[in-house]
Amino acid sequence: MQDSYSESYRQAGVDITAGYKAVELMKKHIARTLPDGREVIGGFGGLFPLDLSGIKDPVLVSGTDGVGTKIRLAQLMGVHDTVGIDCVAMCVNDVLCCGAKPLFFLDYIACGKNIPEKIALIVSGVAEGCVQAGCQLIGGETAEHPGTMPVDDYDIAGFTVGVVDRSKILDNNKMRAGDKIIALPSSGVHSNGFSLVRKIFDLEHCDLTSPVEELGGKALGEALLEPTKIYVKPMLALFDEVEVLGAAHITGGGFYENMPRSFPKGLGAVIKRRDVKVHPIFNLIQKTGGISEHDMFNTFNMGVGMSVVVHSEDAQKAIGILKANGVDAYILGEMTEGQGVSVL
Repeated sequence: MQDSYSESYRQAGVDITAGYKAVELMKKHIARTLPDGREVIGGFGGLFPLDLSGIKDPVLVSGTDGVGTKIRLAQLMGVHDTVGIDCVAMCVNDVLCCGAKPLFFLDYIACGKNIPEKIALIVSGVAEGCVQAGCQLIGGETAEHPGTMPVDDYDIAGFTVGVVDRSKILDNNKMRAGDKIIALPSSGVHSNGFSLVRKIFDLEHCDLTSPVEELGGKALGEALLEPTKIYVKPMLALFDEVEVLGAAHITGGGFYENMPRSFPKGLGAVIKRRDVKVHPIFNLIQKTGGISEHDMFNTFNMGVGMSVVVHSEDAQKAIGILKANGVDAYILGEMTEGQGVSVL
């Protein structure tokens, strides 16, 4: 692309050569996600060799999401290599709730000015998320938006496609009262509720770097920026050995909105507040903001990034599998006649 240069376009605010440099810088990160060493970026579409061996009736499952206003925290701290993990997590954790295995991922980055080194850092996070999820980063797009975004501003979104055998799609019609709800702990706030977080702590003006006692000596900025946990590998191991009846990715809307999406009509959940292993960041949020208990559970994950429902007799086996795969799972509550979620 040595002949591709437009002085007129550069004067309008778009440096296409910066885009080429960004692509070159991100190639090494993308290569981490590709098992066969093929080159996939630079064309007009992302290529993915589809292996359907062992799948009798494949169903594709797709998911798309962004990082929300957590992106502002990354910009304030000048840390750009973690939000890509969040973007992947928000997508792949969603398709897991159908029982699907994520296959590949594409991202879209919009920026006020294309600074190749910064774009490459963002993509390095996307690649790390894909490695954690066991999926391939097969393409993406970086768009420079001069005049519509501040030069230091950027945003990221992405989407994933997964596959599941039709017979293995999670079926909540098999749930019954007494089935157990298992919690998969979160790593913190993940990528939801940050508009409220920003308001409570006044992130634009507060101290983000000093140690905070309530956070075990971590700085507030570090704790809030902690990437979203990716549950793909432990969940796939669980699917292989236990009949999972439903799964919920606890995102915006917290317990009250997300968990019922995995329940059938006529069944609800009862959770005892004392059984929830609340992440310390949420105690600090609630104390600082004077937020009601209901609003906390209706906005944040409260330390539970994902929940699954299994038959009571499978609960301990499920917990053992998850723990063997690095997740400190525990029984959160149980299914009951009714509807919605009750936190008692």
